[in-house]
Amino acid sequence: MTDDSHNEITVRYLKLSYRDMLHRQTATGIIAIAQPTHAWIAGCLAQAWGNKDFGNFTPKEEVCLGAAIHDIGWVFWENEPTLNPETGYPHNFMELPAKISVKIWSGVKHLTLSYGRYAALLVSLHGTGLFERFRKWENSPESTQLVQEYLQQEYAFQTQLINYLQNDSYYTNYATSEVIQRNRKLVAIWDLLSLALCMGLREERQFDGVPTVSGETPLTLIPLDDKFNKVQVSPWAFGQDEVKLNYDGRVLDKKFTDETQMRQALANSEWVNMSTVL
Repeated sequence: MTDDSHNEITVRYLKLSYRDMLHRQTATGIIAIAQPTHAWIAGCLAQAWGNKDFGNFTPKEEVCLGAAIHDIGWVFWENEPTLNPETGYPHNFMELPAKISVKIWSGVKHLTLSYGRYAALLVSLHGTGLFERFRKWENSPESTQLVQEYLQQEYAFQTQLINYLQNDSYYTNYATSEVIQRNRKLVAIWDLLSLALCMGLREERQFDGVPTVSGETPLTLIPLDDKFNKVQVSPWAFGQDEVKLNYDGRVLDKKFTDETQMRQALANSEWVNMSTVL
């Protein structure tokens, strides 16, 4: 299933692009935030989302679930992250070889189907959307072949799921192209917002193509302090006056040249809790 409309969801600064383990820069190193933690924050944004201007989304429980588990494939990698020798920290998504990314995303369908077909569809669409938008994999014939094979398999999987959902009395109204594409865009937006917040918002960011009741609109995040604790959202997209997000990370206060030492240090590093109020 392909649709160029989801490409309209963009962020002005590509340094907010998708990462596996998120890095929040500090004066002495980084706070490493696991990808499933970031996905959980996307799910929290989904739970709070919606008002008279931005409307609601359906089926709410399944869409919120899809947002919360959209990076479930990274769980195993997070247990043994690979070292980027150029930075001294664990790799981020844009640095990983395509064969690793493809392996991770190829296994996602087997993990998500146990949660249900609709959430599995949204996660699959999110994965293919990443490879459709970020095309560094086209730099080599080997990675191009791997990604194209992955995309073909996922498109077939998505088509099969949509057929199942359209013939299900409960899901049929939620399996139209319009509803699926709107929900897909929302998951992508929550993902981008969560990335910006978890990494520490240092300057104003604008996100385009955010679905509303009447169409789409840009959404702007504005930091209100230098500690990443308070962020203004304009226009306001939530159903309550304030949204508070809490999440954990681990401190890495030095760089590494040895992958095993990096993994050991990360496993034994200090936990820190962070909060952001929108």
